[in-house]
Amino acid sequence: MGETSLYEMALANFRKAAKAYNLDPNIQKFLEATQRVLVVEFPVVMDDGTVRVFQGFRAQHNTVRGPAKGGIRYHQDVSLDEVKTLAFWMTWKNAVMDLPYGGGKGGVRVNPKELSIKEVERLSRRFFTEISILVGPDRDIPAPDVNTNPDIMGWYMDTYSMNAGHAVLGVVTGKPVGLGGSLGRTEATGRGVKVTAEEIAKHLGMDLSRSTVAVQGFGNVGYYSAVLIQKETGAKVVAVSDSKGGVFNPDGLDVEKVKKFKEENGTVVGYPGTEKITNEELLELDVDVLVLAALENAITEKNANNIKAKVLLEGANGPVSVDACSILANKGTVVVPDILANAGGVTVSYFEWVQDLQSYFWDLEQIREALEKKMRKAFSEVMDAKNKYNVDMRTAAYIVAIDRVSFAVKKRGIFP
Repeated sequence: MGETSLYEMALANFRKAAKAYNLDPNIQKFLEATQRVLVVEFPVVMDDGTVRVFQGFRAQHNTVRGPAKGGIRYHQDVSLDEVKTLAFWMTWKNAVMDLPYGGGKGGVRVNPKELSIKEVERLSRRFFTEISILVGPDRDIPAPDVNTNPDIMGWYMDTYSMNAGHAVLGVVTGKPVGLGGSLGRTEATGRGVKVTAEEIAKHLGMDLSRSTVAVQGFGNVGYYSAVLIQKETGAKVVAVSDSKGGVFNPDGLDVEKVKKFKEENGTVVGYPGTEKITNEELLELDVDVLVLAALENAITEKNANNIKAKVLLEGANGPVSVDACSILANKGTVVVPDILANAGGVTVSYFEWVQDLQSYFWDLEQIREALEKKMRKAFSEVMDAKNKYNVDMRTAAYIVAIDRVSFAVKKRGIFP
């Protein structure tokens, strides 16, 4: 992959929708631009007393509808291109869900598995201090992403609060419950995937309770997608995978037991009574529904022709390349796009932020009910746009989002 290919992929999807929507070219120029990017290089004292310098990023794509919102990831392959692309996607994800946010994303180029917990804490506190010139509950609200978690969000919140001189709960979301975190946040993205599975099945006349499901990626999103689809729809989850490989059983897996096995063994591979398969083989299984909950570009023009699933749910960001989308569309494969399918996480992050600002916290059933209502409404709006403009679901989701963001641009005007 070239250095800018991920961003070009995002722009291609946006431009396709902008053309179908007949977006004003002047507004399009503005919406394609990244508003602000901060690149920081900062020292961290390691446990052995040596100092390492790490590189980190925070990008704000567009804040015309409200504060920037998006996660921070720790990964050795984090790049400026990736962070800009993810911030761009967050603008549209927030807009398709009608959340009062713009798009933001951040990252540190590090493999946190090579660091001690104390080193991760020092890195986290220093990085958040470096980007604090951008963040704030009314400016930019980070959240967990790849390799970050509620504990790290707690350190971020504490770091910001110590500098402010008082507790600022709303500066990040995805915090521990009891420190301004929301119930239902951990399962939220997976629950959103489950809701979109139900909605697309209804639309296509599929009986989910008689359907087979494979899930690529068995982290937070993959696990909750799998377990909720299994428990709440009756579908049969026949395969799951993680970075080390996958397992397959045509009679179905007990997802909770697979999770327990992974916790004890570090991988799903070797789970009793299953056949070992590769991630590539999992993608090409003959199943009804394929949940993509790993990283970007899992399906490209190289393997798109081999995909047998009727429905693809993008639990991860950008798991299907632009070229692959065209191939899948020609085959009649339905792809429920990331900016809709995996928007459950940011939606409950929004609920968390609202609770923090009000200092009033909701119970779990309220959160689940509000999330499912918002997801079903967004799905319905995307399907309406799909029918109105005669486009695929991804383009329809972008059209819904573009309509909202371009409206805000028109009404606010361009300063000065």
